[in-house]
Amino acid sequence: MSKTFNVSGDCKPDLHYMVNIEERLVKIKEMVDKRDYFTINRARQYGKTTTLRALGQFLESDYVVVSLDFQMLSSADFENENVFVEALAREIVKRIRRKKNVPIEILNKLREFAVGNYKNAKLANLFENFSTWCEQSEKPIVLIIDEVDSATNNQAFLDFLAQLRGYYIDRDETPTFWSVILAGVYDVKNLKRKFRLDEAHKTNSPWNIATDFDINMSFSKKGIAGMLGEYEADYHTRMDIDEMSGLLYAYTSGYPFLVSRLCKLMDEKISKLEQFGTKASAWTKEGFLEAERMILSEQNTLFDSLLNKLTDYPELNTMLNSLLFTGKSIVYNLDNTAIDIAAMFGFIKKQNGVVAIANRIFETRLYNLYLSTSEMQGLDIYTASLRDKQR
Repeated sequence: MSKTFNVSGDCKPDLHYMVNIEERLVKIKEMVDKRDYFTINRARQYGKTTTLRALGQFLESDYVVVSLDFQMLSSADFENENVFVEALAREIVKRIRRKKNVPIEILNKLREFAVGNYKNAKLANLFENFSTWCEQSEKPIVLIIDEVDSATNNQAFLDFLAQLRGYYIDRDETPTFWSVILAGVYDVKNLKRKFRLDEAHKTNSPWNIATDFDINMSFSKKGIAGMLGEYEADYHTRMDIDEMSGLLYAYTSGYPFLVSRLCKLMDEKISKLEQFGTKASAWTKEGFLEAERMILSEQNTLFDSLLNKLTDYPELNTMLNSLLFTGKSIVYNLDNTAIDIAAMFGFIKKQNGVVAIANRIFETRLYNLYLSTSEMQGLDIYTASLRDKQR
């Protein structure tokens, strides 16, 4: 089976063309080795799940890795503490039942929690079992939870974080997880972004023990070139890899989904257009620019998610509109709610101390969106923008 460029779900090395992320994994392992608890919060489709799955395999020789996905839990699983305990135990059992290095008595105890044999079980009871497991384990235990922000407006989840924090603080005396990694779009150190107004009492985060995660998860030009080199070895298109990787990076700033989507368009769509006709013709500057036009006009999961945020957060919409059309510099200050939200969702980046749109693809897409509104069409700037486009 030939490999493809993937834009849905996590990437698998045997199925998909991928940028080599080993350097990233080494840096994350250094944090794990130091016993850090941290959150990997990045925008949608930024390679979080791919990174976590690769990390789990990367750590296996030194650690017992328990990797969960909170998307597997339903809203009913967070109804109350007892229900959450059962659901959490159930998911852990599913992930560790085939591991050879889990003591059978620990596994059986978790199964008892999972099927509800402990009436009115509390998180404290479950964490006592975790502590016993950590004490008996031959290797340190690392807990990884993906899509954790799908649960952040539930009190049971906040109580779960509080237990993690309590054991972390007491780790010199009480055995606990060696390292905990949470991943999602929202930073759980700043949970209030996901709370409804009537739930303001929940906004105090018990996750203030987390170490900052500053590892760059964007694709570099070098990394993109490596992925294209693998593709070229399969198809022999004679593309100019340096030029193509440069174009991909220049237009996307290394945003993983955008890089992969443009590559997928050139490979599967552009190569079949009459004016190109072959893969060799598609992997040229002209083919790339056609792929750019195609991605700017299509509906995809990333654009749908980002544009929905403009409705959900009016202050974000106002700030981006001003940034694009007034020409005024906006100081990059995360204490500003709109800037904080825009950075969290991947709309913007910090450039020379001021706010800049994250990449050229986003900038053009947003620009086109705002110019299409009836409000903008009545302004002089709309006419001027059309005139610029026609030159």
